[in-house]
This record gives sequence, C-alpha cells and structure tokens, in this order.
Amino acid sequence: MNDSAPTAVIAGASGFIGSRLVADFTAEGYRVVRIGRAGSGVAVSGDAAPEDVAWSDGAAVRRAVDGAEIVVNLAGKSVNCRYTDRNRDEILNSRLDTTGQLREAIAASATPPRVWLNASTATIYRYSLDRPMTESGGELGTGFSSDIAREWEAEFFEGDLPGTRRVALRMSIVLGDGPATSLLLRLARLGLGGPQLDGWWFGHRRYRGIGQHPSGDGTAPRHRSRGRQKFSWVHIDDVAAAVRFIRDTDGVSGPVNVTAPNPIDNRTLMRSLRRVVGARVGLPAFRWMLEPAMFVLRTEPELVLKSRWVLPGRLAAHGFTFAWPEFEPAAADAADRTRH
Repeated sequence: MNDSAPTAVIAGASGFIGSRLVADFTAEGYRVVRIGRAGSGVAVSGDAAPEDVAWSDGAAVRRAVDGAEIVVNLAGKSVNCRYTDRNRDEILNSRLDTTGQLREAIAASATPPRVWLNASTATIYRYSLDRPMTESGGELGTGFSSDIAREWEAEFFEGDLPGTRRVALRMSIVLGDGPATSLLLRLARLGLGGPQLDGWWFGHRRYRGIGQHPSGDGTAPRHRSRGRQKFSWVHIDDVAAAVRFIRDTDGVSGPVNVTAPNPIDNRTLMRSLRRVVGARVGLPAFRWMLEPAMFVLRTEPELVLKSRWVLPGRLAAHGFTFAWPEFEPAAADAADRTRH
C-alpha cells in the first residue's frame, strides 16, 4: 500500500453506486476505506485506519475520517421495499444515525476531510407537472419521501464544520445495473410497458409524513396525470463523474441535483423501455393494476406514479457535462449492463 496516497472514505460502499465509486477511486490511486455494517477488522500498519470498519466501532470511524481527503456517505436502507411501519422507521433511522455519526467524527478530527458528500434524493421536491425544480427555485414536497430527505439533509448540515465543504447529492433514479433499472425493465418485459396511470385505490397511510415534523395530511396522493408524470433520471456514469467534479470544484456546496438535463414523461419512458427490451406491445397499467403488481414485487408504485421534474441547475451553472444526456441511449446501456 502507498502510505502517501490520498484517502477516500466511502460509507454504504456495498451498494451499486458505492461499488462503482470504490472502483473509480481505487483506479485514481486513492486508498479507499469502506464503512459498513460489519468491518473486516483488518488493521493496516502504523496509525492508519482499518481498510474496512463497522459503524459499531466509533473509534475506527473517527480514525477513518481523520486525515481523509474526501468522505462519501451513501448509507441507508434501500427505499426499494414496501413502506411498512418497520421499513419506514428503518429507512429514516438508518440515514440519520449514520450521517450523525459521521458528522460527529468529522467535527472531532484533527485533520478533517476537505469535502463530504452525503446522499440525498430528488424526491425532496413536490409532485410537479407545471414546472421543473432546481436547487434555487424548487419547492419541497410533503409526505414520507420528502420528509425523509428533509430530515436527512437537516442532520447532514447540522452544526459547524469549518474545514469541510458539504454537498448533499439530490439524486434522481439512477440507471445502471441497480434495482431501479431492473424493476423498470422487468415491468416492460412483463407486458406492463404501457403508460402508468394514476387513479383510484383503497385508502392507505404508507406515504404519511415521518420524523420530527411530519408533513402532509397522511393520505396517499392521487393525480390525474394520464401518463404524463415526469421522470427524472441519471446514468451511473454521470453520478460517478459528478462526484469527481464536485470533489474538484471548490465553489460547489449545499444541495446539488444529480439528475440528467433531459427528463422525460412516463409515456416516453415506457415506450423507450419497450424498444430497449424488444417488447412489441405494452398494456397501460392503471393504479388498480399497479398496486397488486408492486405488492408482489415488494416495492411501491410511487417509483412510476410520482411526477419528478428536476433539473441539474447547480451542476449546469458550474459547467458539468453529462456523458448520457438522453434517456434511450442511457437506458439501452443500462439494460446491457444488467445482462452482464
């Protein structure tokens, strides 16, 4: 190991985004320290941190971040699940606990990291059909998903860390060999590759607000979007490139939308996916069809029914260039990766 190599600390490195960042940072010559639920316990020589540390080992987490050049936190239970009471609490607490632990570790560092990037989500913004949401002019939403993001970012930006630039990555749905892409391609292959149409369903409270200040009225939202709900997305290559760009651009701080510059609507989304998987037809899927289908798939219809219209205002203002600005080529590449 090169003891003079810069250190990148990546929390939540076992996921599909984290694995990509580990590979990229390693290729750049970084010493990568991964923080997860269970560390390897293998220490390196001298006073350096273990190569893999567990959240339960607070001292090891503090050693890992002290002297690191960059910290990237992607930790948190996946939202690709049913929003049961247990899962709702775990989605929130897994984000708050790990982010708070990292903030305290950085605050205690003799040599704090120069930059800390923390995952967030573009679902912090409201359902939007009327205009796109940017960091400067976007309106925050209400209910479970938006509350998760608000609480997460509040924990992240809490307190004063004068030596560390903080950036919240408001990521849209990421295309690649990950769970969201697999689910969308599966819907198209199953013949549900037509537009997804919101409408009536039995009342439930899975999307009610959460946290210290729960928002919304607790009912499940319903919109007559007729398949025109917006779909914001980003390719995994551009997520990784945006992380490097933010690392190297000192003027970027605060919330940053990590989403491609050309969102599409749901009808275009599903038409493109049908072409990608070679499905000749795709039946329209009304909410009464989607709800039981998503129950079987153990996820939530929100993935395709919420109108996410989010633009990368801050990245664009600083000159970031997307390698995958258009959806269909990006989706075709992502589908190819899921087959390998």
